[in-house]
Amino acid sequence: MKRATKKGFNLKETTIGRVPSTCGRQVQKLKPNYSHMKKTAILAVFFIALNSLLAQTARKKEELIGKHDLKLESKIMTPEVLWSFGRIGDVQVSPDGKKIVYGVTYYSKEQNRSNTELFLMDSDGKTKKQLTHTAYGEYNVVWRPDGKKIAFMSAPDGEMQIWEMDLNGENLKQVSTVEGGLDGFKYSPDQKKIVYIKEITRTGTVADIYPDLNKSTGRVNNDLMYRHWDSWVDSYSHIFVADYVLEKLAPGKDIMEGEQWESPVKPFGGMEQINWTPNGKNIAYVCRKKPGKEYSLSTNTDIYLYNTEASKTTNLTQGMMGYDMNPTFSPDGQYMAWESMERDGNESDKQRLFTLNLNTGEKKYHTEKFDQNAVSMQWSPDSKSLYFISNWHAIDDIYKLSLADGKIDKITTGIHDYQSVQVTTSQLIATRMSMSKPTEIYSVNPKTGEPTELSFENKHLLDQLQFGEVTQRWIETTDGKQMLTWVILPPNFDKSKKYPALLYCQGGPQSTVSQFWSYRWNFQMMAANDYVIVAPNRRGLPGFGQEWLEQISGDYGGQNMKDYLSAIDAVKQEPWVDANRLGAVGASYGGFSVYWLAGNHENRFKAFIAHDGMFNLEAQYLETEEMWFANWDLGGPFWEKHNKIAQNSFANSPHKFVQYWNTPILVIHSELDYRIVVSQGMSAYNAAVLRGIPAEYLYFPNENHWVLKPQNGILWQRRFFNWLDKWLK
Repeated sequence: MKRATKKGFNLKETTIGRVPSTCGRQVQKLKPNYSHMKKTAILAVFFIALNSLLAQTARKKEELIGKHDLKLESKIMTPEVLWSFGRIGDVQVSPDGKKIVYGVTYYSKEQNRSNTELFLMDSDGKTKKQLTHTAYGEYNVVWRPDGKKIAFMSAPDGEMQIWEMDLNGENLKQVSTVEGGLDGFKYSPDQKKIVYIKEITRTGTVADIYPDLNKSTGRVNNDLMYRHWDSWVDSYSHIFVADYVLEKLAPGKDIMEGEQWESPVKPFGGMEQINWTPNGKNIAYVCRKKPGKEYSLSTNTDIYLYNTEASKTTNLTQGMMGYDMNPTFSPDGQYMAWESMERDGNESDKQRLFTLNLNTGEKKYHTEKFDQNAVSMQWSPDSKSLYFISNWHAIDDIYKLSLADGKIDKITTGIHDYQSVQVTTSQLIATRMSMSKPTEIYSVNPKTGEPTELSFENKHLLDQLQFGEVTQRWIETTDGKQMLTWVILPPNFDKSKKYPALLYCQGGPQSTVSQFWSYRWNFQMMAANDYVIVAPNRRGLPGFGQEWLEQISGDYGGQNMKDYLSAIDAVKQEPWVDANRLGAVGASYGGFSVYWLAGNHENRFKAFIAHDGMFNLEAQYLETEEMWFANWDLGGPFWEKHNKIAQNSFANSPHKFVQYWNTPILVIHSELDYRIVVSQGMSAYNAAVLRGIPAEYLYFPNENHWVLKPQNGILWQRRFFNWLDKWLK
């Protein structure tokens, strides 16, 4: 969750100005009129405050970002239309299951920012109402346990705090006044306490060591993990617990005081990693309690249970060596369920469903014979079943585990990706997307799996657009296996024409090419520009069994590259594909794939685009922050000359094939990408230019591994298709 950067009116920030210097002249000392001065100062502050408030009110009214009610001139999607969709999130079902509150984020190209508003509807989709209309956004929306209030975080005065309102959006009250603001919160089930997270400044800074150098920008680092994802580690997220009395938050207690590690776990962890036990006496949280180098080498997170009465913390997953994440408790308080990976260092290990009997301490592995991942678990109201999301053959569906007999049933079917599920006494409330539709809210019949759309947030835009057909193919690989490949056709597809085709190379590398809707790598956006898209689920992706997933580790330049070529070679045989106008595009590991293919494609492709890709694996090994990933997937460091797996990995570094490059390439990279640092992109671009190959470098100084700002996102799309059109049309 991003902190708001717009400052609201705050008297503490108001300054009248500096007193003019006397320039060394002697000034006659006069007895001041303190009464007059006091009145004048009060009036000055009042008028400044009033003017500031009026200006801010006008600004907020002017800058309000809401739903884009567009009348499109064409049925073909453009980048501007893509950024006009409302993005649904924070879906929360009321305690009685009768209502749903959720957030929708809207983007403004002109203001180059977003704004999130809150909505309420009945659980059948009726009586929909917008609850908030502000310019500073509302986040982390939750129901108060008694169902009488809706709470959320907002920062009208510059610091993120907890607010509550009635179900009609009225009677807005600020609950918290946490110094420095907070980043997430949850009520205890008995409504007596609130757990929240906030940043704690790291100790041992230059200012701590040398107090007289408090304006120095230098950093002294004595260990690894000094930066992570897109920021330097100057602080840690800690968990606080506080009493909730008379709709106000009392001062909080840091339950991790003195610990220099974070919870939730960065970079993507949120409040799903922190949960109350049903009796309201304990807080379960996820943490990797390791410093520096140790942290960077390990995925061993554990689930800790903090008792609020005894102030005692217990490790519930001691001895379980991989990721242990997202604890959730059965309504009867008997069990904790969580997601668990087995092996330390393997961030893409099988996501297993475990339960812990809180009375006996018995742990049970429920998905041992289920060769799929299990994520986003939710208990049934009777505590007898668990619902979860799992991917199989590039489709995310809802499944149900019955605890009594261990039976797992698939609830939903179709071509889509379910993203989340919540359980009521009569239905499931879920979010779902596909390659042809952004996220919407659905009710799902738990017996039949039949979905009913509820939110219709983007219907007004979708009804005006024409999308290409998404087709599913199984293509034989070079080793005789079958590979699922999505082929997306252009709108108004004419089989008598010949179209240029794009091979999409997936990142991760262990991320399924499922039915995702992306605001950057959007297949319908590519198809709208009259390209056929070939998106293979090559080796190394989940959803096809553990063997298929794990094959890629230590074999970056091997079978998965052959899989890419098998996919494009099969589809280019179609009479409607121009085999002389093929391109390859991808980001992260997909960018690595593009760089590798650039030196090994045997003249198949006429254009390449690589976004935030790995170019020089030896440099990458020493530049990245999460060393567990580099060690697991590459096999170890390049200096281990007798390590055959590692030596094979580094022998397949794309920079070692640059002498064979002969195809125009667009390189995209961002300064705040600390996962794959910007010098990787610069090196690839420089190599192409020095070799006389047509090249372009698109650089973003204020983006990370992704491109998140509206104008940057639109620029990305424009340069993306400008490059492809130049060389493939």
